[in-house]
Amino acid sequence: MTVRTRWIPALAACVSCLFSGAASGQDGYPNRPVRVIVPFAPGGGSDVLARLLGPRLAERLGQPVVVDNRPAASGVVGADLVAKANPDGYTLLLVFSTHAQSAQLFERLPFDPIKDFAPITLVITTPPGMLLHPAVPAKTVKEFIAYARANPGKLNYGSSGPGSSPHLITELFKSMAGIQMTHVPYKGVAPIIVAQLGNEVQFSFANLFSTEGHWKSGRLRLVAHSGTKRLDALPEVPTIAESGVPGFEAYIWYGYMSAAKTPRPIVERLNKDINAVANLPEIRKLLVSQGNEVAAGTPQAFAELVVTEANKWGALGRKLGVKLD
Repeated sequence: MTVRTRWIPALAACVSCLFSGAASGQDGYPNRPVRVIVPFAPGGGSDVLARLLGPRLAERLGQPVVVDNRPAASGVVGADLVAKANPDGYTLLLVFSTHAQSAQLFERLPFDPIKDFAPITLVITTPPGMLLHPAVPAKTVKEFIAYARANPGKLNYGSSGPGSSPHLITELFKSMAGIQMTHVPYKGVAPIIVAQLGNEVQFSFANLFSTEGHWKSGRLRLVAHSGTKRLDALPEVPTIAESGVPGFEAYIWYGYMSAAKTPRPIVERLNKDINAVANLPEIRKLLVSQGNEVAAGTPQAFAELVVTEANKWGALGRKLGVKLD
């Protein structure tokens, strides 16, 4: 059985869960605060997005939307909370691409990343930026590759844990560029940036909008990004593919999920309201100006994306020998 076909039944179950569930608790939803679990530390991309959308989502729902950070184990702890939550729409997960990217790399997980969640909507996609500490004497991708090759093992890179997006994307970059760096894991994107500002790590792939203040001020150097084309908001920033590593491509994405078997009317209500908030002119303008693409869509489309990402990055992780406990 191929990797792809192994996930097809799971996808079917994932989508079907949107159309099942008891009717109890649907009437009058929501009638109490909604909690959004962010499975990473405050200050990272997931946290920034959750807090940006939260107040406007609360207005539409007519109830407070509370952001609850649960950073640990590459997002596993927070995701597990949602997987085991009552499927009533009151506990949501602001899910990050790591959820799918590491799905096939864990030896053991306390949940199934496909079957135990009801996708609500994708919100944004963004190519992470390649950030260097100013002490690194390189201002382009080619210069950095040459410097890394001349100094094997002397550079550190940060990630939010084994199997996280920054980890897998950096390993892909290392492999395609033919360089060596030492992996230093942290509990989230914000601690990585703190470490990089202090020159504990010299390299990171990080969300453009959550690190904007640092690279605009010159405290970190934004060299390129991992998308396939230059961004309208940052036309002066080249892609890694055009800068010396042809074919390199990676995106980070963010969306909302709830526990499997969340009733269809609740999923549809949340999908409608979250998409409406993401497409508010002022919110959309801000997100696009920071290098993101607003990609809100249907629950089914989001479910399919999760499976596609799990297959793609799972294959890469196994090729690179990435194994997660």
